[in-house]
Amino acid sequence: MLKKFLLVTLLLFLLGVAVLWQSIGSDIYALYKGTSTTTALADYKLQDDSKVMLPQPLPLVEQAYNPLKNVYWGDLHVHTTESFDAVLFGTTLDIADAYRFAAGESLQSAGGETMQLSRPMDFVAITDHAESFGTRTRCTESNLSWREKFHCSLMGTPNIVTFLAVQAVAGESSEKAASDGAPGVYQNQVRPRPSLRSWPICAGDEGDPDRCYRDSTRDWTRYKQLADKHYQPGILTTFSAYEYSPPLTDAGKHHRNVIFNGTDLPEHAASYLDQGSAIDLWSALEESCTGQCDFLTIPHNMNKSWGLVYSPHTWDGKTYDEQAWRLRSRREPLAEMYQVKGSSECALGVGAADEECGFGQVLPPCEQGQVSGCAFTTSFARQGLKIGLQLQQELGFNPLAFGMIGATDTHNASPGDAEEWDFVGKVAAASSPAARRMKEWPDRRPFESMLQFHTSGGLAAVWAEENNRDSIFQALQRREVYATSGPRITLRFFAGWGFDSGIAAEPEAIALATAGGVPMGGVLETNGEPDSPIFFVWAGADLMSAPLQRLQMIKGWVDSDGKTHEVVTDIACAGGLPVSPDTHRCANNDATVNTVDCSLLGESGAPQLATTWKDPDYQSAQSAFYYVRALQNPTCRWSTYDALRLGIEPPSHVPATIRERAWSSPIWLVPKN
Repeated sequence: MLKKFLLVTLLLFLLGVAVLWQSIGSDIYALYKGTSTTTALADYKLQDDSKVMLPQPLPLVEQAYNPLKNVYWGDLHVHTTESFDAVLFGTTLDIADAYRFAAGESLQSAGGETMQLSRPMDFVAITDHAESFGTRTRCTESNLSWREKFHCSLMGTPNIVTFLAVQAVAGESSEKAASDGAPGVYQNQVRPRPSLRSWPICAGDEGDPDRCYRDSTRDWTRYKQLADKHYQPGILTTFSAYEYSPPLTDAGKHHRNVIFNGTDLPEHAASYLDQGSAIDLWSALEESCTGQCDFLTIPHNMNKSWGLVYSPHTWDGKTYDEQAWRLRSRREPLAEMYQVKGSSECALGVGAADEECGFGQVLPPCEQGQVSGCAFTTSFARQGLKIGLQLQQELGFNPLAFGMIGATDTHNASPGDAEEWDFVGKVAAASSPAARRMKEWPDRRPFESMLQFHTSGGLAAVWAEENNRDSIFQALQRREVYATSGPRITLRFFAGWGFDSGIAAEPEAIALATAGGVPMGGVLETNGEPDSPIFFVWAGADLMSAPLQRLQMIKGWVDSDGKTHEVVTDIACAGGLPVSPDTHRCANNDATVNTVDCSLLGESGAPQLATTWKDPDYQSAQSAFYYVRALQNPTCRWSTYDALRLGIEPPSHVPATIRERAWSSPIWLVPKN
């Protein structure tokens, strides 16, 4: 009887396993096989890289000290094999590899593809997740317990399935946010901060959390040493940095990159396992970063923050008071508003209506009851800038006066690799080679589609006197920076009463604008002046990309009732084309691309555009911000280049071309008290 019972039990167990495999097992195996490093070579053989004509890489051009400032190009958001998620994606390239890549060396992706910058970077920050620090140190030791060995094996073996499982667990909260508020408005939620003991490798024997803290500190020390070792003033500026990465449900992002300058940097890199909110993080850093030490933080993927990043609440359920707003104002002068996971400038239907807000848009507007997976009103830079004007009326200062930069968020140890023709994805073997980037997974939600919603990433550009840590860092602090979607478009933007409308034609225009106004990132006080200041804009095309098509001015303001408004106006058109008085847009210049080989068609477009503009609706007593958007003629999107490599037609459900662009940091007009 017992044997029969055991046999029936075994049969039922095997039947259960078979049913489970039929329902989800085969899908999990397909996902593993389609993203594994072990099968990447077979997928790489499906493509012919010779089908894509690449430009010849150029060497770094060193620039002498310039009191009127040079433009320098960099990436302040880069992951290597030191980040646990990068390891699970299959990344084997380390910090030193990333610095070599930034300096111009080529590397090979986890999928076998060559990665190569067209021009070296001027500055870089390696920003691996601080929550990962210590793991590699611990896992190299010989006296590990069986639990530690299991954890090290699990987290050290490339497997996208493991990553998705960790992501799902980390994003879950013990409390669910209320969902009965207005659609797209963040609902405050109290989240308990996990401790070091909640991290699997730190959760065993007594003393493990202390040991993990010590291991993390050792890794951070090594990070700082490597940044110093690879720092070459005038050639490559390196900053000690890391990413602070509290989780959100549905792979939401409320992360910040922490960038340091100085010689007396903190001994420990504070992660969300140490500090539960951005306010706590800034406070802790101000306590530990003293003497010859300074820092700033940069939020990224505000578009996927589920409304949290520009709400008045923190990750763990606190509400900003005046002291907290002042802390944020001191320490967060920038926002990363473009990267591989889309654009965080603005979103159609979410407080913005201009057509270019569809660029890099990943998420649809929220519907009633949604608390994640959609575009919130407080998830975008333009909305954040408008909220800052409202807070200025309330507090007497603007805590959300931030500049804009782009970045890659690469997990391939390839800083600055943002050109469409060189896009190998950003998640190692999960996105390389080309066949993997082009694959659609039917069980994934629309905004998780790599083919549809991943961009090639962006770059940060700064205006600084010279290429060294102090000069670059000060430019970041004063917000004299801008973002691009990848091309190296040159962009300058000034406002003032101290130069005239003919400045665009002057050979010494930059000197005149510098002396008579404020640059991007600056504040221009108004004092009852009856007429608008003059805004001067100059942009130069990236000679390795496409000519410029137009310049746009984006204005946001708050009225006397505290309501915010915005307007977008074209202010310069290539080829002398007119701006329509009805639509305030340039006429179409009919520039296009031959998608058979990605060559540009037609001769329209401009190598540079320069203009002055005055606000016809200027009011001296009104606070406002202005920023510039420079648009290129179309070029091939990365998916079209991949179609060429694979010998297939470009996918019909995604755009074959892209209109690359640059976004300046704002200039604020503020009434004098």
